[in-house]
Amino acid sequence: MNGSSNHGPVRKFKRFGWVFYIGDDSTLAPDKTGKWMYFFNNLSFVRDACERAVANGVVVEAKHSDASRGVACFYLNSDDIAAHRKTITFFLENNLIRRTKSGRLYDISFKLDSQTEAGEYAGGFHSDTRLSTFLDLNTAEWINLQPE
Repeated sequence: MNGSSNHGPVRKFKRFGWVFYIGDDSTLAPDKTGKWMYFFNNLSFVRDACERAVANGVVVEAKHSDASRGVACFYLNSDDIAAHRKTITFFLENNLIRRTKSGRLYDISFKLDSQTEAGEYAGGFHSDTRLSTFLDLNTAEWINLQPE
């Protein structure tokens, strides 16, 4: 995923405290769109990660808050198993998933845009799709994936 395969130009723009990265053709379905999130404290690092993810076709859209600390979002359709696999692989290769002291991956959640729009945050947020849906959190080995 860190390779140089380019999927076309990335449009980049700022709006309302966010920096957006948009690829050539968006295949996101409004009723299925969601994101894997990465909470950051290094704006330069996250800026590069978002741009590379879109430029290399990992996701068709990404964004991050424009502050020195914040959140980055990597967008895909919730039912696209291959896209989840590409995104999670990119996260693993770029250290975008924190680990516990014992080395176990944190069980991060995939969040639908409809959940964000409904105001589901922190304690009021529940996701049926988590990292553990796809990976063994101790070994980082793939599980429960349909053939590509």
